[in-house]
Amino acid sequence: MEEEEKVILVNENDEQIGLMPKLEAHQKAILHRAFSVFVINSKNELMLQQRAQHKYHSPGLWTNTCCSHQREGETNVGAGMRRLQEEMGFITTLKDSVSFIYKAPFDNGLTEHEYDHVLIGRYEKDPVINPDEVADWKWMSIERIKKDMLDHPQVYTEWFKIIFEKFYSHITL
Repeated sequence: MEEEEKVILVNENDEQIGLMPKLEAHQKAILHRAFSVFVINSKNELMLQQRAQHKYHSPGLWTNTCCSHQREGETNVGAGMRRLQEEMGFITTLKDSVSFIYKAPFDNGLTEHEYDHVLIGRYEKDPVINPDEVADWKWMSIERIKKDMLDHPQVYTEWFKIIFEKFYSHITL
């Protein structure tokens, strides 16, 4: 049996204090390191992904280009590039942007409590999505996302709404 992926537990200064299986960290709402990738094209549109229907939380919801958890010893950018390739089928240069702590409980009893690093990249082509991870994708202007989130908040992931609100001024280039 494959060992469950572990997340990096951190304190409020993003210093590693341990490792824990991912599901357990989400069940216990323990602070852990994560990243969120925002890929933007030359028209200032953000590449969104729709999470696969079988995901254990937030299935079928729209979110930023990709997000996940760093592995022990992996840089934020290295982790972001790994997951971008695994989920969206391409690699582009990413840069570390802002980071912050957030906590978002889900209907199924799990909670995201993350020290989230926002990574930004540029890309112009279409992705080659991995159907195990992603149901669909689209380019959407930053302004349209902002309006659609107000009109239809239920179709977006909790963390994307939080990040988008905090990060909005950083992604309007």
